[in-house]
Amino acid sequence: MPLLEVRNLEVSFGLRSGDVKALRNVNFTLDRGERLGLVGESGAGKSVLGFSILNLISKPGRISDGQILFEGKDLADMSPEELRNIRGNRISMIFQDPMMTLNPVLTIGQQMVECLQAHRNISNENARTIAVQKLQQVQIPSPETRIDQYPHELSGGMRQRVVIAIGLLMDPDIIIADEPTTALDVTIQAEIMELMVELCERNNVALILITHDLGVVSQVTQKAIVMYAGRIIEQGPTREIINDAQHPYTQGLMNALPQMAIPGQRLNQIRGSMPSLQKIPTGCAFNPRCDYLRDACTKQLPGYTVSGNCKVACHMVAELKQAEQAPHEA
Repeated sequence: MPLLEVRNLEVSFGLRSGDVKALRNVNFTLDRGERLGLVGESGAGKSVLGFSILNLISKPGRISDGQILFEGKDLADMSPEELRNIRGNRISMIFQDPMMTLNPVLTIGQQMVECLQAHRNISNENARTIAVQKLQQVQIPSPETRIDQYPHELSGGMRQRVVIAIGLLMDPDIIIADEPTTALDVTIQAEIMELMVELCERNNVALILITHDLGVVSQVTQKAIVMYAGRIIEQGPTREIINDAQHPYTQGLMNALPQMAIPGQRLNQIRGSMPSLQKIPTGCAFNPRCDYLRDACTKQLPGYTVSGNCKVACHMVAELKQAEQAPHEA
């Protein structure tokens, strides 16, 4: 049994004009110690999926269909008390901006001790000892001193390390990291991602990494999910997706990487932009931006086609598969 299994998940937001679906028919599994990347442009539904796993969708949003099974138990049906035992304890979340995550009027130590005592019956002294150990794990120098400092006294990289340490406090089974290196410079980004992989491997913690950067996903994760307009359009082993992207959108993301451009020329880009959830095109949502447009793309939502070890939602891939099989059948 997988550690986490998401089945037919739908998330809707109730507006005056009616319900708008932010996630549609999302399915995937995550095993213990496995690292999964969620990729896509802003508005693809990555963060909504991360929040929905912990049932943190704020009104007027709600999980309108499907299941989120953690060790076989549906998180979507749990009471607030049951969820409190899961959040921060069994499943932790690391948010984009550490200055928004950390309380500016409490010291690092006060925040870490408070987190520990919310889930465990533990003394201040023991909680502080565990907090110092976790700060050491994330390679913060002089943790005995840093623990009594306020967030504004630390650099951006240090604050992000503190947030990771807080995420590891309860020895969780899963960490959901929502663009954890967005506010950092490139060299610090690489250090933080290397640290997260090392900690996950050492503690056998599963990781869901939410990002728009396929380059980071290729270095950190074992499986990848590419999302577009609230739907999974390609998923499979990361290496297979990076080396042989099947969906035109995934190919566009790959071609948009700086290293894919010819030196001295403009960077490649996908024309157009992500559609509004209130105006998702009929058929394949990517069809207005696609270079391989077919009649079926504007009329019919593509089902999933198995290509190698990947699942792809694209009429073009299905046609190519049929064309490959036709000569053999004949």
